[in-house]
Amino acid sequence: MWQLLLLAILQSLLLCSGQVFLKFALNAMGKPEWSWNFVSAQLTNWWFLATGVSLISCSILWMYILKKYPFSMAYPLASMSYVFGMLAAIFIFHEEVPLTRWLGVILIMGGCYFIAK
Repeated sequence: MWQLLLLAILQSLLLCSGQVFLKFALNAMGKPEWSWNFVSAQLTNWWFLATGVSLISCSILWMYILKKYPFSMAYPLASMSYVFGMLAAIFIFHEEVPLTRWLGVILIMGGCYFIAK
């Protein structure tokens, strides 16, 4: 059980980091204009590379988790990515998070606890 929990945390961290990298990539992209210069500039946007590496790693780990563990346990634990997303919003993007969202995070964490138990 602990192995599944650790793998689910790692998978959720990879998923969340991929989304964070994607937001950085889109912010660095600038105004879209469909020209060759615009497309070639995106090929050197290293945030897109980080996004791809993170999401591919996440997907490979997710396939391993699905193959080895019951779906009814693995899938709900993937919701921990919402918790990590909330933390990224606060610490990386400096967003204010209202109390109602914290309540949602607490409910998600409670659900993960009962599933892992």
